[in-house]
Amino acid sequence: MTAMNDISELYMRRCLELASSAEGLTYPNPMVGAVLSCDGTIIAEGKHAFYGAPHAEPDAISKVNDPEILKKCTLYVNLEPCCHFGKTPPCTEKIISAGIPHVVVAALDTSSKINGKGIKALNNAGVVTDVGILENEARRLNKFFYAYHEKKRPYILLKWAQTPDGFIDSDRKTPGIPPIKISNNLTQIVDHHWRNQYQAIMVGTNTIVMDNPNLTNRCWYGKNPLRITIDRRGILNHKYKIFNNEAQSIVFATNSETNYGNNTEVIPCTDLTHIIKILYDKKIQSLIVEGGTTLLNSFIELGLWDEIITFTGDFFLHNGVKAPTPPAVPFVSEHLGSNKIFIKLKTKN
Repeated sequence: MTAMNDISELYMRRCLELASSAEGLTYPNPMVGAVLSCDGTIIAEGKHAFYGAPHAEPDAISKVNDPEILKKCTLYVNLEPCCHFGKTPPCTEKIISAGIPHVVVAALDTSSKINGKGIKALNNAGVVTDVGILENEARRLNKFFYAYHEKKRPYILLKWAQTPDGFIDSDRKTPGIPPIKISNNLTQIVDHHWRNQYQAIMVGTNTIVMDNPNLTNRCWYGKNPLRITIDRRGILNHKYKIFNNEAQSIVFATNSETNYGNNTEVIPCTDLTHIIKILYDKKIQSLIVEGGTTLLNSFIELGLWDEIITFTGDFFLHNGVKAPTPPAVPFVSEHLGSNKIFIKLKTKN
């Protein structure tokens, strides 16, 4: 690797750090950071701090007092600059009018409004561009954004906790009996952090009947996810916590006349593939599916997943409710207290 590539990676990693500091605040826009460098020194940084705020590129440019310096600068940004009017003017116009001669981009913006048009606009104005520095890292950072625009559906995380011998719970028959606690306190905090990151969370009917969960992120500061379930049998009602006023809810039901509460939207659909299409149409970019086993296996069988995370406890149950059957794909693992976490990423659509 050349010294120039080393410098480009260093500055691009800083872009990614800046971008990630606005995690959960930029939806429906991606997270973007920008660095302006002149003669080997960073002279300004910027980021898209929240939806409606200036984009990262103009934010960085606005912090340079002497506009003449910009004509000698290289701009680093983790996502292709936009070239259309939205909440803010096109970033490409700001870059061109500032006279910045060189732009280094980690990854293209593959949404239909841009998808290479930003690079083309810069090139047509005489700006030299380099694309692909830390591309994989940049795409991973904005995985929700890319899944939504490229796969035409939300990014889907399937998640559950299981014992080493493959059970997610005892075979409970009576609602109200607490489930077996497999996750430890640390993994519960991580779980609620994810709930803050993701827009929506889904569980099956049986999980609601047996556990009556809130599905909020009580252990982490921030917004609660949209709560979703499917009521094929028409057995749910407004008395369950998922339909309280702590967060918005959607129930996909056979009978759209059922009273689920004032805070719940009822949609007459129970086909999982169609449900995911509806969530896409509602601009939901990310979804956690927490189960139970039947619902999780349905997502796996249909190939509707991008990431699978399992927490494995430290005790054997020997019998009970069998865990879902994950696909045989490579995984990484790590420990978090008494739990071992296994992470599987889908490599193809």
